[in-house]
Amino acid sequence: MKKVLFLIHDLGQGGAEKVLVNLVNHMDHSKFDITVMTLFDCGENRQFLSKDIHYKTWLKKMVPGNSHIMKLISPQMLHHLIIKDHYDIEVAYLEGPCARVISGCSDPTVKLVSWIHIEQHTDEKASASFRSIREAKDCYRKFNKIICVSKTVEKDFQNALQIPASYEVLYNTNESGIIRQKSQEDVTDVVFLPNKTKIIGVGKLLKSKGFDRILRIGKKLLDENYPVHIYILGEGPERAALQKYVLDNRMEDNVTLLGYQTNPYKYVSKCDLFVCASHAEGFSTATTEALILGVPVCTVEVSGMREMLGEENEYGIVTQNNDNDLYEAIKNLLDNKNRLDYYTQKAIERGNYFNTEKTVQAVEDMMLSM
Repeated sequence: MKKVLFLIHDLGQGGAEKVLVNLVNHMDHSKFDITVMTLFDCGENRQFLSKDIHYKTWLKKMVPGNSHIMKLISPQMLHHLIIKDHYDIEVAYLEGPCARVISGCSDPTVKLVSWIHIEQHTDEKASASFRSIREAKDCYRKFNKIICVSKTVEKDFQNALQIPASYEVLYNTNESGIIRQKSQEDVTDVVFLPNKTKIIGVGKLLKSKGFDRILRIGKKLLDENYPVHIYILGEGPERAALQKYVLDNRMEDNVTLLGYQTNPYKYVSKCDLFVCASHAEGFSTATTEALILGVPVCTVEVSGMREMLGEENEYGIVTQNNDNDLYEAIKNLLDNKNRLDYYTQKAIERGNYFNTEKTVQAVEDMMLSM
């Protein structure tokens, strides 16, 4: 049995945190003795860890400016302070501080894995949690495997840091069966009007997720008398700004901020169109879940979307990453019900590709081969 450690910053409501829980819960626990460790003991997703998973944490509370403070300590000393036990495989499941900690392992018998979730674009961004670009390169060279969540992320990371390493693309794990099952639950706190086209965006309410763009597009559609209702599912620091925009533009009857929901699937499944307006993604968990639920997708071009939806929009619509192109694409779907119905069927087809067993097996095979 291989003893495996997954280190992550915390288990908050982000996509990486969610898919990590999905992955470890479904791995073969007769082959892998798994520990999930957080740098900080917080986050909604901790409650969903299987009882078969060991859970550890370094500090009980989040420390403001923690990534800057951690730079004052060498990777070797951080590893000594944080990782107390011996493991066969140590995984840094997020870029930055987690990668810096795991790279400090000095035991040559331990295999090290770094998981890259988002595009870095430049060496400065890729090394932001390190003392320098040189230190970032030195740390990442120590990993036996660098796993990327999409081909776009892999190409971007290679271009940013030029690390000669063993790379592999492994797609995120989604609990496809559970997602479909939970989507059948009744919604009692929101009314989904049959005479409205229901558009939904899902994610943590951050500037990078572009929910303000969805609201601007929604206002434009409403001004042109399209019968739409916008649902935004998630919580985060941008909530107040989004709420203010809704009130300032008198959109209260046409926009619902759903907040964080432990079962988002029952809301998504009741909608007619899923929209991703992010400025950056890795391999969008929320978009994958929409496909699994058979909800058509319209998205701006960010990492992973072409892989997910096809180079020629076979399974969904991918537009240039700007407000106007996204608006035109959504408007085109609203004007053409047959096209919306077509992409509903294509979403169902593509959603079957992202089944739990296939993605988990790929990770297990990678680890067993090390």
